[in-house]
Amino acid sequence: MITAHAFSSIRSIDRDEWNSCFPGLLEDWDFYLAVEQAGIERFTWRYLAVFEGPTLMAVVPAFITCYRLNTTMQGIGKRITDTLSRLWPGVLDLPLYALGSPVAERCSAGIARHVPEGKRQDVLTRLLQLARRDADGLGIGLLAVKDAPRDDRLWTETCRGAGLQVMPGMPSALLPVSYGSLDAYLGSLGRSTRKDLRRTLRGPGPRIEWRRHIDDLLPDIMRLYESTLARSHLQFERLGPAYFTRILEQLGERAVCVLYWIDDRLVAFNLMLLDDQRMIDKIFAHDLERTREHNLYARSWLANVEYCIHHGIAVYEAGQAGYANKLRFGCRFENNLLFFRHRNRTLNTVLKLVKLFVRPDRSDPAMAAAISEHQ
Repeated sequence: MITAHAFSSIRSIDRDEWNSCFPGLLEDWDFYLAVEQAGIERFTWRYLAVFEGPTLMAVVPAFITCYRLNTTMQGIGKRITDTLSRLWPGVLDLPLYALGSPVAERCSAGIARHVPEGKRQDVLTRLLQLARRDADGLGIGLLAVKDAPRDDRLWTETCRGAGLQVMPGMPSALLPVSYGSLDAYLGSLGRSTRKDLRRTLRGPGPRIEWRRHIDDLLPDIMRLYESTLARSHLQFERLGPAYFTRILEQLGERAVCVLYWIDDRLVAFNLMLLDDQRMIDKIFAHDLERTREHNLYARSWLANVEYCIHHGIAVYEAGQAGYANKLRFGCRFENNLLFFRHRNRTLNTVLKLVKLFVRPDRSDPAMAAAISEHQ
């Protein structure tokens, strides 16, 4: 007998069974447990699972929040909608039930290896049906799938088949690392970029420290994070100190915080996940004045690439922001899709029109170039 259940804690699902649905994924059961325990404000977690008898067939993480429709907008559209929000507070805010995670890179539903090909789409459909029932039970009309990989055809076809609207999401930037040295990597870049990065390497640089325990530095870590967040145009979640400590504690050797010091002052940090196959850049935060003086973003990029080269890590996954630099630095891009549907037909029709204006590729030319290059 096949059943579907929604849980409020990932502890309700066996760790090994969850991970077997996502083989080799760095953002695994331990990652989601750390996120859950971090207590991120304004987010409630859900974990959807399909079973055949007692055996797990498929899972997907989900979250509940209040979503502001102009979250991914920039430029004049952002300014106009910010004005509307000030005049009519809450006009752009909708309760949202979304499959995926605000702090994970992408959202694929995980299917157990033993599930035959012929049953897989049915299992995914059951997950979406469960999400709709769970959202209805919580009084939430807007259902979404955040950052579904475009190349996961079975998942995206199932979302389309469920009647969800689709729009481009923020693409994931990846750098394949197949270079024998940092100099060989620099040689693969365009002339002006190569020249700029070599100039950066010749200048005075920060002291770099790789650490897995940062409790003594949390006030400085949060100072840098908050100042970086305040400058961001794309704010969705606000992380607290517990997020950084729980990720490092729960993932052990698979998480690291790279610290950048000028004299005795912490001027930047980079939180990353890593194993012998992949490095995922989760958060880079910095002191803006020092960044200009020492080109800290480029320094951190080169430090990460050099680490990958020396440790034989094949892919550096660089996140979903700063597309202009990532294009220059040789990244390729994997497109993601955002699916959504509101159970209220009138609101759903309005959202179809709104998506023409809130598409992220309409407000960020570098992002648009990344998306169009890999359609």
